[in-house]
Amino acid sequence: MISNRAASHNRQNGELLLDIRNLTIEAEGSDGWQPIVKDISLHLRRGEVLGIIGESGAGKSTLGLAALGFTRPGCHFSGGSVTFDGRDLLKESEERRRQLRGTRIAYVAQSAAASFNPAHRLIEQTIECVMMRGLASRGAAVQSATDLFAQMQLPDPETIGDRFPHQVSGGQLQRAMTAMAMTCKPDLIVFDEPTTALDVTTQVEVLASIRKIVEEHHTAALYITHDLAVVAQMAHRIMVLRHGELVEHASTQQMLSEPEQTYTRSLWAVRTLEKPEEPPAETILSVSNVDAHYGDFKALDDISIEVPRGRTVAVVGESGSGKSTLARVISGLLPSAAGAVSLNGVRLAPSLKQRSRDQLRRIQMIYQSADTALNPRQTVMDLVGRPLSFHFGLKGRMQERRVAELLDMVELSDRHIVSFPSELSGGQKQRVAIARAIAADPDVFICDEITSALDQLVQEQILKLLLNLQKEMNKTYLFITHDIATVNAIADQVVVMCRGGIVQQGAKRAVMSSPDHPYTKLLLSAVPQMDPGWLDTAIQNGRLAKQNIE
Repeated sequence: MISNRAASHNRQNGELLLDIRNLTIEAEGSDGWQPIVKDISLHLRRGEVLGIIGESGAGKSTLGLAALGFTRPGCHFSGGSVTFDGRDLLKESEERRRQLRGTRIAYVAQSAAASFNPAHRLIEQTIECVMMRGLASRGAAVQSATDLFAQMQLPDPETIGDRFPHQVSGGQLQRAMTAMAMTCKPDLIVFDEPTTALDVTTQVEVLASIRKIVEEHHTAALYITHDLAVVAQMAHRIMVLRHGELVEHASTQQMLSEPEQTYTRSLWAVRTLEKPEEPPAETILSVSNVDAHYGDFKALDDISIEVPRGRTVAVVGESGSGKSTLARVISGLLPSAAGAVSLNGVRLAPSLKQRSRDQLRRIQMIYQSADTALNPRQTVMDLVGRPLSFHFGLKGRMQERRVAELLDMVELSDRHIVSFPSELSGGQKQRVAIARAIAADPDVFICDEITSALDQLVQEQILKLLLNLQKEMNKTYLFITHDIATVNAIADQVVVMCRGGIVQQGAKRAVMSSPDHPYTKLLLSAVPQMDPGWLDTAIQNGRLAKQNIE
């Protein structure tokens, strides 16, 4: 049994725990110190969840980190107070703040892939804080972590901790991070986009687990998200931020039914894109009877799909269903055990090492997390210019001119040529990743969850950008996603994967409007709705559906 000093407190719902008043945070830029959080006040009581929403750059994560008495490098507190359990963290020593972090205050980051150490097993990182603070024996800490893995619906909770981060899916890694934050049973948890990497069915279970733990332990939580339907299930109150300022603050029910501000109503109205039907086209990419393994585990089983030229095929399914594995096989990163992948009628070698430079150029990957896909030590010029040099021999002014053209295509200014990734927003980094892929002039883009970490306004911008590029350049997309709204916006055809196999595929309208497999029906029923009572119904429906599938 883990003994946490906070756990011995008499936790009573309603007791004021966090009180932030007139907080201002500044960041250092080329024009000196500029405010990025401007005179924000909020309060949070035990057992209460406060949702914080807004577009990229609104100050959501900066405010969430401030609840830990922390600012990122290059930022500082310039005014106000952050009072946790009666103590102003901004007046406490750094040593005292460190003692609170991980024990009484926990943080669940957005990008688990960037937060875990790739050299250590999951279980060691999950129990690290417990062991460092002497809160439990190793055996008790491991058992507690295992119990949390089970609550987070992770597969094989008894043994998954023995894996390294790269040996689990992005969604599984995000759930492991949530379990890590909960090991010390903290008083306050800051959830920073904790379900962005999760498929809709897994998201339902994780949201239910988070809500249950918050309620059972009378924990207070800040829930930062860009998903309005998700925040409706989790939060008692919602704050809307924009450009570091408070736009609106009200109860969840009032915010959903009667938002006062025009900007808030604009957030409610996004993601209404729907791609019209396109006529059939010739096949450019063919996957025939493909099997793939990770060691003894069969990750893909008899996969066959055809991707038409100039069209988008969306691949959907829950975490671990084989979506990203399929992308790895097509790109040659993971050699298939059986079957064939053909491009323009030519069979490709299973391994990228055996493919020609021209074949490598014709299939380009755009990854889920631009944070981990872009080298932080290289400028945009280096990142986008590399494929121009490698594939086409462009150098000097010709290369620089082409990089500027590519940035213009993805709606970025050429002033970003000298920027490093850390100087860009999430949406800008993903645009750079897209520009880098376009630089190779491929036939097929494999887009692996490229909008999942972006707020809804930026998602819409990226989707419109991809649609425009496809229309102008007749490019082909294999689009991996767990977001049904994204499928509606960009797909022509849909492939539904479950446990390494395909359960349904066909034209978007046929699959989405008339699902003929129980798993497809489950996916569609698990899409969050703008109704605070939706989660309870979804949990019950999901469990019944899974029983039918099994």
